[in-house]
Amino acid sequence: MKKILFILHLPPPVHGAAMVGGFIRDSKIINSTFTTKFIDLGTSASIQEIGKNGVKKWMRFLKIFKETITSLLVFRPKLVYMTLNSHGNGFYKDCLVVLILKIFRTNIIYHFHNKGVADYQDKWFDHLLYLLVLKNEKVILTSPYLYYDIKKYVKEKNVYYCPNGIPIIDDSPSLIKKDNDKVRLLFLSNLLKFKGLFVLVDACKILKTRKVVFQSVVVGGEGDISKEEFENIIKQNNISDVLFYVGRKYNEEKAAEFKNADIFVHPTLDDCAPIVLLEAMQFSLPMVSTFEGGIPDIIQEGKSGFLVQKNDATSLADKIEILINDELLREEMGAYANKRYATHHTLAVFEENLVSILKAPFN
Repeated sequence: MKKILFILHLPPPVHGAAMVGGFIRDSKIINSTFTTKFIDLGTSASIQEIGKNGVKKWMRFLKIFKETITSLLVFRPKLVYMTLNSHGNGFYKDCLVVLILKIFRTNIIYHFHNKGVADYQDKWFDHLLYLLVLKNEKVILTSPYLYYDIKKYVKEKNVYYCPNGIPIIDDSPSLIKKDNDKVRLLFLSNLLKFKGLFVLVDACKILKTRKVVFQSVVVGGEGDISKEEFENIIKQNNISDVLFYVGRKYNEEKAAEFKNADIFVHPTLDDCAPIVLLEAMQFSLPMVSTFEGGIPDIIQEGKSGFLVQKNDATSLADKIEILINDELLREEMGAYANKRYATHHTLAVFEENLVSILKAPFN
């Protein structure tokens, strides 16, 4: 079998790229189709460490560097699959790994789970690195909506598209009937500003002012917003009776939050293809999110949910209010979302697409 070295993010911490990395590492079809070896590219032990420097992170990076060289010498892969950061310190770190791959003249295929190349390409140093790293290489993106980000460096003929997929939860019914006294909104993410958490706060305040009857639940661990800070913001905006923070939830408790929700809200400011939207689709939830990254490929406007402009709390509140007031529309959109998940975003579909892509360089 053909040998592939996977250099990718693995949990912990738990975020989109790490979740996908875990699916790939544990995939029976991938491991039975290829001879595989895996190196964890992550240097952050927690969400709070992401984007920061430290001695421990450099020690982890040196371990990655050593494992990469050893694997190239001993394992001798025919292809290296790498989840490349798009910018910042993570990208600079990754460039050192890529340099080793280039020295060994290895065939490389990159898989982007974030974006930002277009934001940094006009800086001379980053531009030179992008030329070094991306020129003539193959790239996997989650959506055609994201091609603009790498267009300057990668020809579209060298781009593969592979939408994310997640496992089927056996006890998740295809259409979940709710019996809530109040329509229940769900926001599920770590407490991060770029996920649009403050936009949700403003939208909840607007809905309360309009005397709309609802409740909103925020599920997730602390990020760049602490529990204390977020709870104070809720109190300051006088929405403690409609917006509740319940902390982290995993496994059955997390599934219960999806099952108890009526509407999924994800007003993100910076995303590519959020895994959490696929989870909401699996639980037959209508969604309200933003025109951001590859999200328009996941949420079909007016069919499985609504999309609004980023940082627009009024429009977010408007769309949420439409769904709150129309139970039939919620059910129709939720059913469409679930059907879309089953045909496009299961883990099996993702694995089949990825295997097909990884076979291509060997042909």
